[in-house]
Amino acid sequence: MAENARTRVALVTGANRGIGFEVCRQLGARGWRVFLGARDYEKGAEAARRIGGDVSPVALDVNDPDAPARLAAGIGQVDVLINNAGVHYDTWQTALDVDWRIVREAFETNLFGAWRMAQTFAPEMRARGWGRIVNVSSGAGSLASMGAGTPAYSTSKAALNALTRVLAGELSGTGVLVNAVCPGWVATDMGGSGGRPVGEGAASVLWAVDLPEDGPSGGFFRDGRPVAW
Repeated sequence: MAENARTRVALVTGANRGIGFEVCRQLGARGWRVFLGARDYEKGAEAARRIGGDVSPVALDVNDPDAPARLAAGIGQVDVLINNAGVHYDTWQTALDVDWRIVREAFETNLFGAWRMAQTFAPEMRARGWGRIVNVSSGAGSLASMGAGTPAYSTSKAALNALTRVLAGELSGTGVLVNAVCPGWVATDMGGSGGRPVGEGAASVLWAVDLPEDGPSGGFFRDGRPVAW
């Protein structure tokens, strides 16, 4: 079967709720095969049941160094990796009085988790000559607008943006596009009430999934428009 005729396969981390859930729902509605990653398998299974279609829950704790390789051995080829798992929007901290446990947890999930996932799934994408890696970042990680507050979250997302640039450079010319996406302030459990509808946040992610062969790589975008680094 031709590559463009085969059913696409997506893996979304941290997907049992919020933006990740909505991305899975929309990809499932397109007829994609979707793996919905969740640390708690039962919560992931319930989320997948709510979506229906070809959406399968997978137990995935991105903080576990061995989890990506175990998962890859079980599910096989992935065309699109969406690194959505994220923790600790730490509004209660300042850089001068941080709880280092919170900082380490933020980096472990927001940066190292995404890094491990890319390290596991990108080589096979490169070998096939097609793939999309979407790192769900945040405007809080933009150095251009960064100020006081949310020190663990902001610095870990800035580091995720840096990883995006490095991966994109290493995969340049291979058919694998790597981009960071800010979904904006979205009304989720992490974002709280008052934000934009979750569907609008998911649309930013899906824009990066849908990029054409000559689309950008190594960029930082919100709603399809560049965000200052």
